[in-house]
Amino acid sequence: MASTTKEIVSEIPNLIKHYKDGTVERLIADPHVPPSLNDPQTGVSSKDITISHNPLVSARLYLPAQNQSQKKLPIFVYFHAGGFFCSSAFSFYHHRYLNRLVSEAQVIAVSVEYRLAPESPLPAAYEDSWLSLQWVASHSLHEDDTCNNKEPWLADFGDFDRVYIGGDSAGGNISHNIAIKAGVESLNGGVKILGAILSHSGFWGSTPIGSEPRGEDFEKSLSYLVLKFSFPCADGGLDNPMINPMAPGAPSLAGLECSRLLVCVAGKDELRDRNLWYYASVKESGWKGEAELFEVEEGEHCFHIASDEVTENVKKMIKRMADFLV
Repeated sequence: MASTTKEIVSEIPNLIKHYKDGTVERLIADPHVPPSLNDPQTGVSSKDITISHNPLVSARLYLPAQNQSQKKLPIFVYFHAGGFFCSSAFSFYHHRYLNRLVSEAQVIAVSVEYRLAPESPLPAAYEDSWLSLQWVASHSLHEDDTCNNKEPWLADFGDFDRVYIGGDSAGGNISHNIAIKAGVESLNGGVKILGAILSHSGFWGSTPIGSEPRGEDFEKSLSYLVLKFSFPCADGGLDNPMINPMAPGAPSLAGLECSRLLVCVAGKDELRDRNLWYYASVKESGWKGEAELFEVEEGEHCFHIASDEVTENVKKMIKRMADFLV
């Protein structure tokens, strides 16, 4: 009798399995939730839109409860966490997190639903994120200029002199790469990125630094497994500049196309030392912007997204990011 066991092509144990027949089994419970009009906890409204049909890229937009003046608001283009292979802009955790942040910061947020590995390995997520930022920027153009699907929330309430990008984990990595790309390719309407938030960013490399695992443990580390899985054809492997911005031959960090940078780290995060190195490298690169570092010593990786309770550390993290988004 023939075996019914499917052959696994690649996997991250306990997280995801990619089978030879092309099917993918994600083992993490990360349910999607619908957008909401006037969230009962925060008053934030959200809706889902399609940015592109080919490739299929969508987003969830967030609008804070408006005051009487209907003033223009900063725009925050957000790239979600999930190791490039899981989670979603529509997930329960990211929806709850963006409601909290948008309410505190009083910004319009565009949470990008980029394609995931292994169905669409990196660099697909970078391409989708850049396309999404260009779509946002196109709303700065006049009505008779090119923008076929203008979104009223952005057109009516968005301040295109205050455009920010940011993300957590994989999304922090994406934010770095978008800021580098913006340094060599202009955004629609001449829009500039005012600031970027890189939180617990998914950077790695072929050689461990600081407190990162050594020897056999290095190749068993979650960051190693995730990036090998999500970017299997990376030129240079883990020292591809998109994974390791400090690798030899990587674009100069002085080329980051934003005026302000906030790097957030957590004391109990495997990625902490790599992110501290990134921050120090930006400061030493000759970059002309203003770089800031924020650390929650007791925090674990993306604790501010995963926490069911609004703890003091969650409050501190969200307030620090909100204070940056001005």
